[in-house]
Amino acid sequence: MKNIHLLAAVLLLASTACNNTKKEESGMAKDGTQQASSSTPDSTTMMKNWQAYMAPGDMHKMMASWDGNWSCTVSTWMQPGAPPIASTATAVNKMVLGGRYQASAFTGTFNGMPFEGMGTLAYDNAKKLFISTWMDNMGTGVMKMEGPWDPATKTMDLKGSMIDPSTGKEVTAHQMFTEKDANTQVMVMFAPGPGGKEYKSMEILFTRNK
Repeated sequence: MKNIHLLAAVLLLASTACNNTKKEESGMAKDGTQQASSSTPDSTTMMKNWQAYMAPGDMHKMMASWDGNWSCTVSTWMQPGAPPIASTATAVNKMVLGGRYQASAFTGTFNGMPFEGMGTLAYDNAKKLFISTWMDNMGTGVMKMEGPWDPATKTMDLKGSMIDPSTGKEVTAHQMFTEKDANTQVMVMFAPGPGGKEYKSMEILFTRNK
């Protein structure tokens, strides 16, 4: 099935390239004016680029090293200066779709209530960026963030947006993920506070269960 989808995508791209080539050969746009030369690559190059795009690389191998069961110590701040709300949880990470993405299942409690969350993590070979999504039983939306990996600090700096249910408007989302060692990770979440100034709203310490 994967090969069928890939073939269909490549054929579509090849068809597009062919049509563009024919237009270039005519040298004329539909309105009769001279058309500028297109930079669309040929079908062979497109196939090569697509194969490189779909191939798991070093970043995906790093993600795979994070597979497994993790214990989570969670601290949440509802507003700047407020005392943290402490809770515990577990996270299970597993690479999916041929080692191209990581799916995470998160279960625990928040303020005495059951909490469940699901996340995905991707490394986009074309963008050279990580992309994460998150959804949980405390809402009905999906948060999406993306950002680079810093190998010197082993930190992922993700930024995006989420919905503020009190206003129904999108607000900025910011997450810093750091690999302390093979069995320890820290995630810090930032949210806009009064006046829009960013503050630390959550910190999770992940410890691998051996």
